[in-house]
Amino acid sequence: MASATEIDLNAPPITTQMAGGLVRIPYEIYQESRQVSFQVARQISELIRQRAAEGRTCVLGLATGSSPVDVYAQLVRMHREEGLSFANVVTFNLDEYYPMQPDCLQSYHRFMHEHLFNHIDVPAGQVHVPDGTIAAEQINDYCQQYEQKIIQAGGIDLQILGVGRTGHIGFNEPGSGTDSKTRLITLDAMTRIDAASDFFGVENVPRRAVTMGVGTILQARRIIILAFGEGKSKIVARTIEGEVSHQVPATFLQNHPRTTFMLDEAAAAALTQIQTPWVLGDVRWDKVMVRRAVIWLSQLVGRPVLMLKDSDYNEHHLQDLLAEYGSAYEINLQVFRQLQNTITGWPAGKPNTPGVIFPKRVIVFSPHPDDDVISMGGTLTRLADQGHDVHIAYQTSGNIAVFDDDAWRFAKFASDFCDTFGVASDEVQQVTRRIKAFLQEKRAGQTDMSELQLLKGLIRRGEAAAGADVCGVPEERLHYMDLPFYQTGLVRKKPISNEDVDLTVQLLRQVQPHQVYAAGDLSDPHGTHRTCLDILFRACRVCQSDDWWPHCDVWLYRGAWHEWPAHEIEMAVPLSPQEVDRKREAIFKHESQKDRALFPGSDAREFWQRAEARNSATANMYDRLGLAQYQAIEGFVKWKG
Repeated sequence: MASATEIDLNAPPITTQMAGGLVRIPYEIYQESRQVSFQVARQISELIRQRAAEGRTCVLGLATGSSPVDVYAQLVRMHREEGLSFANVVTFNLDEYYPMQPDCLQSYHRFMHEHLFNHIDVPAGQVHVPDGTIAAEQINDYCQQYEQKIIQAGGIDLQILGVGRTGHIGFNEPGSGTDSKTRLITLDAMTRIDAASDFFGVENVPRRAVTMGVGTILQARRIIILAFGEGKSKIVARTIEGEVSHQVPATFLQNHPRTTFMLDEAAAAALTQIQTPWVLGDVRWDKVMVRRAVIWLSQLVGRPVLMLKDSDYNEHHLQDLLAEYGSAYEINLQVFRQLQNTITGWPAGKPNTPGVIFPKRVIVFSPHPDDDVISMGGTLTRLADQGHDVHIAYQTSGNIAVFDDDAWRFAKFASDFCDTFGVASDEVQQVTRRIKAFLQEKRAGQTDMSELQLLKGLIRRGEAAAGADVCGVPEERLHYMDLPFYQTGLVRKKPISNEDVDLTVQLLRQVQPHQVYAAGDLSDPHGTHRTCLDILFRACRVCQSDDWWPHCDVWLYRGAWHEWPAHEIEMAVPLSPQEVDRKREAIFKHESQKDRALFPGSDAREFWQRAEARNSATANMYDRLGLAQYQAIEGFVKWKG
């Protein structure tokens, strides 16, 4: 069984910032979200134990969504392994969709029981989740009673929050006031779009919800707000550094005396201290910081790197950098050469080059069956055309992202095929009838029957093979991993298991690659990319003692949801117009995701449009910085392990 070297969960934050100046809410930044979750769970456990020792009740305000899931997992572990008792705990959840039956897949009542309450010793009578089944004419009275229960419990000691892209906390949408209490509200369009993946389509998302008010939240004695991933970075920066506004309800937390933002590095990326620290004061000018500053300056003043002047540095907070190097010319030349050295048409190295292994064994890990061609289809094609031994590992089946009517079309085809060619088809017909009967009775968001899940998985396998063939990768080098964490038939997945890591370790040791490519794009709607990357990193740590590992590099790609910023790109692979066309053809082979994907996220464009726009934008950015002009560029960052 795999035993990966885990990241240190006890590690202190990378950055701790108290309120002052631009910073209006204190925050802590950790390398990974798991570290944040561990620290928050530890603080909750300490509070529970402190209250128990005092003979007092501990009142917790709890949130749902992806952000607190690992917090709850840690609390369950502490209960089982460390004897943490919840007997003295009273909980109040923030919100619930309306109307919503408690046993529905998307119910927050069900979410809390599956992730926390069913696994700890909290008395049932001390658990409170807003009821989505209350009759409309009784909802106002119910909300007032919910408020009274919080007061009777002594008020909330610690409130856990997440933050939505609109800046909502709970379901307090833009326009909510600081005097708002628990109530029925109408959901913002963006909130419903963000929730669409949970409901298998935005049309199935309820239009209303019951939520604690901003005023209720602000009465908590202490508040911890969690945010993970680059998708939250802009709203995090707006909340921490922007003016208080009714249009961004999270900014009201600036007026709370004991609120702390707990962030991973990606969610903190847009904060001034991280993005442009030279604006705030002294910085340590290492090569990475110099490159970041010069690219920022070039984009700000609209001139290529080599044309930046001393006055540009002096007028835009970079006097110290200029003083350290003596002239703009020296700084410009250093950064220009760094950028120039990132560009390569040979992502795995040229043949007949001293010290270069050629050809290389390469594994491209694709979380879903189309991420490989969407995010690095040009580079994938280049690797295959240049003669490398390229493998593609599809980490999950992606079966939940196939529309029911597409699945039925394939099932009907199989049945008609058997009839037409006289193939023995009794079993095929039986399966087809079962699928048809299920689809006729299927409710919105209902889990597919196992046979339908398998059929949808086969559809995506066929598309993946067709896309890989366009890129020049033969079917015998395709690996359909079907990692166990994904095999729920639901948007919500199982926790990572040793089996997930073991399967990945086995593939790595089987191929013994010289290069690994993996999705570093962590903003997909339901977190599969993040989970797949975590599994791969754990597997890589297991393999780090293997003889072949020192010859292996791990490169992270993006493209489906975000692109790497210019200062982070370490390898830039330029694409010709013909290669862009070939990449598009490979993406088009994923017909079930064409025109309208089941889980499009917040970007309404088709995947090929997103990919081409981002690759073109990267090429244009290199052009504006003064580098050669290309049709498109795919960017990569090396994992440092």
